[in-house]
Amino acid sequence: MQVPVNLIASPLNYTGGKYKLLPQLLPLFPNEVNTFVDLFCGGCNVAVNANAKKYICNDREKHLIGLLKKLKSDGAENFSQKIESVITQYNLSDSSKQKYEFYDCNSSAGLGKYNRPHFLELREHFNSISDSDEVYYYEFFTLVIYAFNNQIRFNSECKYNLPVGKRDFNIKMRNKLTQFAKEIQNKKIKFTNHSFEKLDLEKLEEDSFIYADPPYLITTATYNEKNGWTENEEKKLLSFLDECNVKNIKFALSNVLKTDGKKNQILEDWLLKNNYNCNHLKYSYKNSNYHKKENAEKTDEVLITNYEVQNG
Repeated sequence: MQVPVNLIASPLNYTGGKYKLLPQLLPLFPNEVNTFVDLFCGGCNVAVNANAKKYICNDREKHLIGLLKKLKSDGAENFSQKIESVITQYNLSDSSKQKYEFYDCNSSAGLGKYNRPHFLELREHFNSISDSDEVYYYEFFTLVIYAFNNQIRFNSECKYNLPVGKRDFNIKMRNKLTQFAKEIQNKKIKFTNHSFEKLDLEKLEEDSFIYADPPYLITTATYNEKNGWTENEEKKLLSFLDECNVKNIKFALSNVLKTDGKKNQILEDWLLKNNYNCNHLKYSYKNSNYHKKENAEKTDEVLITNYEVQNG
């Protein structure tokens, strides 16, 4: 699969997002794809840049899928206008219109000092409403924009709990949102919210392709701290991929074989048992886990496929 000349970045900085790995990942995907299935789509960086006739983007995070559906249905212009309204209502900063000095802040320290009380007020209101509320997904996305690292995190009570970050709805974020929204509107994407096991393989046409980027068993990340990904989930996914293989459905699995002195023995044993193809990638995540800043060379990130990679 060819890499687009201009890659599109998701406005959602989802933990473990694959945007920076796309130049390596996409050439390892099949050239001809009918239905592209992204089992753990996250911020949708992979699917939005992949070439297929249609797409199924699934994730078990219901808030995320609801947001992506809303963005697709609204379109960039209407969605952005709604975000503007939330920003105005809660007196949040807007560096696309005013300089940092206007908020008694500077670019180095960021806008957190000014935005903190307004952000907390918005967060409190958002956590008090349900997803049936008209403003729910607009407030949700505004929180993500102004939150630490633009990330998504909910606690065990389903309350958004990230603190305020340094940036706002600046020009860069506005451009990201516009380009991303246009692309998901142009593509035939169906967003779903369920366990990967509920994907009906019988309904997939010939030349369908499944990409799986699950939480990594041996790493620590925000998505692995609540409803954590366990050895049981890992084994279920690998069995599911074996079933795909039996049905002649091509798949690619992103994962890590080892990191920080730890090894994913379950994955390694499965790989050797099935003789699948293992492609080693040349990139590490320096921002995907803000709790640690370890040497990149300690991580062996791989893409495992049940097909021979086509060159060219």
